[in-house]
Amino acid sequence: MNILITGCNGQLGNEMQLLEKQHAEHTYFNTDVQELDITDKAAIEAFVQENNIDGIVNCAAYTAVDKAEENQDLCRKLNADAPAYLAEAVGKRGGWMIQISTDYVFDGTKHTPYVETDETCPNSVYGSTKLAGEQGVMANCKNSMVIRTAWLYSTFGNNYVKTMIRLGNEKPELGVIFDQIGTPTYAHDLAVAIFAAITKGIVPGIYHFSNEGVISWYDFTKAIHRIAGIKTCKVRPLHTSEYPTPASRPHYSVLDKTKIKETFGIEVPYWEESLVECIARL
Repeated sequence: MNILITGCNGQLGNEMQLLEKQHAEHTYFNTDVQELDITDKAAIEAFVQENNIDGIVNCAAYTAVDKAEENQDLCRKLNADAPAYLAEAVGKRGGWMIQISTDYVFDGTKHTPYVETDETCPNSVYGSTKLAGEQGVMANCKNSMVIRTAWLYSTFGNNYVKTMIRLGNEKPELGVIFDQIGTPTYAHDLAVAIFAAITKGIVPGIYHFSNEGVISWYDFTKAIHRIAGIKTCKVRPLHTSEYPTPASRPHYSVLDKTKIKETFGIEVPYWEESLVECIARL
């Protein structure tokens, strides 16, 4: 197959490129904004037709959650309009699409893991535009999958793990929120799951994926410092109210992964095992 990967310079896009070598039976078109502007509908149509694209994995997104509250137009173009354009272009060819979405489509008021059929209720610009992106993809390409993930990190790009290691080495003390609960996702593990879906064959629908387990940002930070060997930085627990942000975050964003595990026969690693692997690579 000819597969288009968008957002190839991001965390997930880079992890996808590493795994392409193990799936060399396909031809990959790795693009970022320099190669293909996904907010340009005509450019997408031309690219998909000229390169006979059979499938698209959209790893591109506007992910600056707080800045999205001010940059609503750009956020909507990247997170809502662009996925619909991509889906329409590949859908016309009878192809498939995998759209990466987020736990922010929920408001985080549940106390049990979110399943794919739970009612969405985003309470930020980022969350609402990502939800619109999901809907645009499903409406324009019948052979499409949406994979919602959360707390993404990797050895590539800027992310929470790298930031906490840097700050842990620079500062004697850090305050970190303890009353927001979720599960980290190592982008490498998500890329493995995506390739499992491509290899087995796309089964349309919405799926959830993160690593196994449940943890707070505070506990996650403590684990990062312990694994990275940082001993001089004291980490203090903070209430969300003590650290106000322009965009509200879900207090509970644990995702139930039963559907993706059963559909594609994948095993999901425990969050700490994946964190150890990532920090070792760093």
